[in-house]
Amino acid sequence: MYAQRVVPGMRVRLHDIDPDANGGLNKDEGRARFAELNAELDVMQEELYAAGIHALLLILQGMDTAGKDGAIRNVMLNLNPQGCRVESFKVPTEEELAHDFLWRVHRVVPRKGMVGVFNRSHYEDVLVVRVHSLVPESVWRARYDQINAFERLLADTGTIIVKCFLHISKEEQEQRLLAREKDVSKAWKLSAGDWRERAFWDDYMAAYEEALTRCSTDYAPWYIIPANRKWYRDLAISEALVETLRPYRDDWRRALDAMSRARRAELEAFRAEQHAT
Repeated sequence: MYAQRVVPGMRVRLHDIDPDANGGLNKDEGRARFAELNAELDVMQEELYAAGIHALLLILQGMDTAGKDGAIRNVMLNLNPQGCRVESFKVPTEEELAHDFLWRVHRVVPRKGMVGVFNRSHYEDVLVVRVHSLVPESVWRARYDQINAFERLLADTGTIIVKCFLHISKEEQEQRLLAREKDVSKAWKLSAGDWRERAFWDDYMAAYEEALTRCSTDYAPWYIIPANRKWYRDLAISEALVETLRPYRDDWRRALDAMSRARRAELEAFRAEQHAT
């Protein structure tokens, strides 16, 4: 695979994974392969939606400028917007802080038939919360098991979960932040906070490594996406989605066949009734 799947029990060391990887492809080859996968994903979404058996939840995490917005825009390009919903998780509101940390997440998990995308997620509560000591260590450490139990519940009740960490280098992030300053059309994205957070880069990498290690399971795996190359980032995410969804297609097609037979029988009964009158 173009992404690296984190096998349960595997100890993640991000410095051993090249964020500049290209899978042996050039940009044109990568884009051609991406187009093929994206077309297949389009068909899969229609089957997912029509069958109504499962939901798909794509979780995107990464440092500032890692490309979460771009990935959503490109990977979801050909999907039917009626079957998709994107949720972004920023600083919790007063209402959200008054509940458990999973409350604001659980209430927007996609319903069956839908594709849900989380731009950041419940993992912020073992990342930024940990890095900035917003709660005691005993609190955030307990959350790994709580997250696994939550995702187990989702998986057991029909949600297909794909989690992608967009892995960029610190040097690439700097170049993207500088480019953002020079691009007038992107000035609205400027934030001094992005530069401040860079001072905690090593702390974030440690937090991500533990989250990826502790919370990659068979039912909710993490994929590490080399993201220095934007075209490769999109390709790797698309492949992870398509490879995850393929085994479910037989179930969806059986459901759709049964649905078709029932509707044909209903139509034939209606026509017979009309003919009788």
